[in-house]
Amino acid sequence: MARDRAQSSDYTAPLKRLLLGCLVLCLVGLFLLWRIDSPRVERFRAQVIDRVVPSFDWAMAPVTGTINILRDFQSYQRIYQQNQELRRELQQMKAWKEAALQLEQENARLLDLNNVQLDPRLTFVTGVVLADSGSPFRQSVLINVGGRDGIVDGWAAMDGLGLVGRISGVGDNTARVILLTDTSSRIPVTIQPSGQQALVIGDNSAAPPIDFIEAPDQVRPGDRVMTSGDGGVFPAGLLIGQVAEDPGGRMRVRLAADYERLEFLRVLRNYGHERITDPGALIAPDAPLPAPDPEPETDQTSEAADG
Repeated sequence: MARDRAQSSDYTAPLKRLLLGCLVLCLVGLFLLWRIDSPRVERFRAQVIDRVVPSFDWAMAPVTGTINILRDFQSYQRIYQQNQELRRELQQMKAWKEAALQLEQENARLLDLNNVQLDPRLTFVTGVVLADSGSPFRQSVLINVGGRDGIVDGWAAMDGLGLVGRISGVGDNTARVILLTDTSSRIPVTIQPSGQQALVIGDNSAAPPIDFIEAPDQVRPGDRVMTSGDGGVFPAGLLIGQVAEDPGGRMRVRLAADYERLEFLRVLRNYGHERITDPGALIAPDAPLPAPDPEPETDQTSEAADG
């Protein structure tokens, strides 16, 4: 048995070398045949391809499948990248949508303010902000209009969107405006749409608290805060801001005025309401007519009664 195996191994090694040499010669011949530039050889190559290639479809199937898998994987990568880009664009669109909603609300508020009918005597004087107090304990600004322009203490100052403060101190050419955020500021307000009366109290913060609300459960964040006109401090209907709730649950007002960029202020001329001192001048309903007096009895009537 060992001798048979040795003999078979002696024949197998030369046979393998022979087959390998034949395969190399065939490949070299095929290479040379494919490199020859001759019309006859070209026709021969075409005939060989027509005969051999169609019968090798089964051999090309794995290669074709692999190529399709690679293409599908590349397509999947492109789809994944497009998905990521669409996600980023969606986030940007959400941010733009939120900005558009805020602008829409602000536009609606401005349009609403444009249609508000205030007292026709409420004209205004526009002044430029010269300087602020520069103190964390006193919130005020200085404007370049004063006594020569008819400015009076207590008049309201606005920046075009909302109430900023009141005049407190008037010179010939300048006036000082105490802001709503100052600790000395106490503004009676009305919260819409519930109509609740309250008081906005300055505390040197950008969002003053709202105290003394009649019915706090009827007030919601986002409600509008307007001056009520009580006490004769400010005219009624001036916009202050919107209700907001701090982390502690306390109601505050998000001021409509842009306190970061106070450049021009409008001082409303408010000469107060006309006082009625003569109630008789009012139009009153007609008084009921007095009952007619009874007619006196005549002599004939008395004689008829005696008879």
